[in-house]
Amino acid sequence: MAVGVLGQYNRNLRLIGEAFAGVHIAARGDHIEIEGEPAEVRRLEVLLGKLVEVVKGNHHPTPDEVRYLIAQVKDGEDLTGLLTDIVQVTHWGEAIRPKTAGQRQYVQAIRDNDAVFAIGPAGTGKTYLAVALALGYLKRGQVKRIILTRPAVEAGEQLGFLPGDIFQKVNPYLRPLYDAIYDMIPAVELDKHIQNGRVEIAPLAFMRGRTLNHAFVILDEAQNTTHTQMKMFLTRLGFGSKAVVTGDITQVDLEGRPSGLAEVGRILAGIPGIAIVHLDRRDVVRHPLVKAIIEAYERSEKEGGAAGERS
Repeated sequence: MAVGVLGQYNRNLRLIGEAFAGVHIAARGDHIEIEGEPAEVRRLEVLLGKLVEVVKGNHHPTPDEVRYLIAQVKDGEDLTGLLTDIVQVTHWGEAIRPKTAGQRQYVQAIRDNDAVFAIGPAGTGKTYLAVALALGYLKRGQVKRIILTRPAVEAGEQLGFLPGDIFQKVNPYLRPLYDAIYDMIPAVELDKHIQNGRVEIAPLAFMRGRTLNHAFVILDEAQNTTHTQMKMFLTRLGFGSKAVVTGDITQVDLEGRPSGLAEVGRILAGIPGIAIVHLDRRDVVRHPLVKAIIEAYERSEKEGGAAGERS
């Protein structure tokens, strides 16, 4: 138990000690003594209690996961469900779990609603968690197929200049969706699902005129949809289906046209069965530099220093 909580060679304990520098922490066997300012001690008690819960669930938290929990505790977030709610298991046996309060809210919103919009920066798990949930729904028979789509090309899906047939043209733009699925099921299994129609990966233009029944539909990079495209996509939803729409409204490439994702809060707010979840830099679960980069850009943009094209 102590090794799981404190980490191999006490590496988790060192991270905790650095984060709670004003608290004295002493580990003796399975007992941990803490002493310091009452508010900080209470936060540390919450953190350690969560780590014990996670270890009792047969998961030894990584240093990165400990950092996420520390950040959530510092922000006063509720840790319920973090690192204990298993969304999906990769094909090499690694459990996919919500690691931040925002991710937990997002996962629950998908379970509770038929249409969910996840808006936030890169690295917050918007697409990855949606794909993990979709595969779970497919395996349990709650849907008959998964449909993954995204705008094929920024600013209007102009594919003609690319070499090859239509599938070769759009493949580079759909590759991130394949990457997410390959983490969770072997390539051979995905190919079989694609052949029998249980998984479909296609550009947004292919959705026009369809009715998608008993499907888990994910629209990725939705900040690059226009008003008309967003309306078209949302009205494809059929019986027994879920739609998850993800995107980052700070990364719009539509050049002068408003983003269909940016206006959903105004148009769709308050409709039962629809949830809009906003993720932010606190929910970034990539390399620590990603969070630092996002914070730096936010500071620059607030100061009016943003210039040039968005990446």
